[in-house]
Amino acid sequence: MNLQEQLKDIKTQLRLSMNGAVSQSMREKGLVYKLNFGVELPRVKMIASHYEKNHDLAQALWKENIRECKILATMLQPIDTFFPEIADIWVEDIQNIEIAELACMNLFQDLPYASAKSFHWIADEREYVQTCGFLTAARLLMKKGDMSERASGELLDQAICSISSESYHVRNAAMLVIRRYMQHSENHAFQVCRLVEGMADSQVEAEQLLYHMVKAEISTD
Repeated sequence: MNLQEQLKDIKTQLRLSMNGAVSQSMREKGLVYKLNFGVELPRVKMIASHYEKNHDLAQALWKENIRECKILATMLQPIDTFFPEIADIWVEDIQNIEIAELACMNLFQDLPYASAKSFHWIADEREYVQTCGFLTAARLLMKKGDMSERASGELLDQAICSISSESYHVRNAAMLVIRRYMQHSENHAFQVCRLVEGMADSQVEAEQLLYHMVKAEISTD
């Protein structure tokens, strides 16, 4: 099949798998798309499994303003042709947390330049660009070694500064980075504890939340 035939075939499969109840539930939770078939992720993965990774197909799918097409794009995009400038274009196009999380999980964390790009995105003031930066960094920390000690230390500073962000998603992603940083090693956990110990009686709500999150993380170890 050529590109247009593949796109048509994919859209046909999505329509046959559509779930109006799921789509409605997403809208009620604030996940708004121009078009959302409500196809559940296991089914989307199954559809993706029928295709080889292909740059042109993934790029065409991403340009479709359809939830499932964007998710499929993150699954079918080859790493070696996903250049940094394309990554920036995709991130700037992300408008909700579901696509942010799936793009980071399915694609961004595996990029050879993921660490540098995550810092670049974190420095951006746009909500979902910054969120993608933290989510990608959190996944790199989970890989136990995909980030140098110096870089992870700088990341911790950035995350702590962002816990007071006006954006709920940026705050959550920053908190996730701090949690993953602590889980990386005992030294990291001790470092975070030292940084937040003075926040126990803070009048700043975000600092209180951070303190109790760290306390809870330590108590579960």
